[in-house]
Amino acid sequence: MRKFKIPNMGALLAFEAAARHESFTHAARELFLTESAVSRQINTLESNLGVRLFVRVKQRVVLTKAGKVYGAQVRRSLEQLDRDTLSIIAHGSGGGYLELAVLPTFASQWLIPRLVAFNAQYPDVRVNMGVRTGTFPFAETHFEAAIHYGKPTWPGTSADFLFCEEVVPVCAASLLKRPVRHAADLLDYPLLHSTTRPDGWATWFASLEVDDNRTMQGVRYELHTMLISAAAAGLGIALVPRFFVDTQLAQLGLVIPLDTPAVADSAYYLVYPTELSHGKPLASFREWLLQEAASYSAIYPELAGKPDTD
Repeated sequence: MRKFKIPNMGALLAFEAAARHESFTHAARELFLTESAVSRQINTLESNLGVRLFVRVKQRVVLTKAGKVYGAQVRRSLEQLDRDTLSIIAHGSGGGYLELAVLPTFASQWLIPRLVAFNAQYPDVRVNMGVRTGTFPFAETHFEAAIHYGKPTWPGTSADFLFCEEVVPVCAASLLKRPVRHAADLLDYPLLHSTTRPDGWATWFASLEVDDNRTMQGVRYELHTMLISAAAAGLGIALVPRFFVDTQLAQLGLVIPLDTPAVADSAYYLVYPTELSHGKPLASFREWLLQEAASYSAIYPELAGKPDTD
């Protein structure tokens, strides 16, 4: 039996809003309460906890250290309660939601166009997506799984190999001054780099036996959509996954100046926390995604080889 009383929902909602705004006035306006009602809720909460959550400084309220910590914890709990409630409302008879972290261009160009088939196969499961471009601690987020590009070395996770990636250079046709016959000819133009794959160009040139410091020079963009847009705008030559642009070259006004693709030594993986128990949404999505990846690799067998993880 619990030896303490969990604060009531009204007090927690009032505190979370006041903590977020650091203002009782703004919290009251958001919650359609009076300022005195918010103040009473928080006074009661502080009394029950035996901890000061706010101090007054020059006619305004400021969170204490304990208030900042508790505010973040309460916010996460309320967000999780929102998600759980929505899941029950939408799929009370089973199924549910999967919270998936994705790479934005991969999601828009490869994953989302295939989700119609997933929805048809698993009509009671829905996939919510949020963007993460690097590794993160699952315990500190609401995500239950992620699409990861790199090595399967994400601490505390299990990783299912999906497929490798073939990269090609792309640029606006108007950028080229003369035909490109050798890889080294590309060094006459600005190179556009990915911040998440900073050695992409150097690796590509090295595979073609070009050793030049200029392979690391040039501006950098975080997202492949930015790289593709910059290339289409004539700002330089970008190195991008072929499947991101293959069907859109003409539409975007892009060309492949030297069609010597290279399969990268990293790959796409579905990762998820190893120690957690996983429910139907993740199990269903994992089964479907692995089948889709296998079908895709059957069409492009050069992408099916699992890279060395050393």
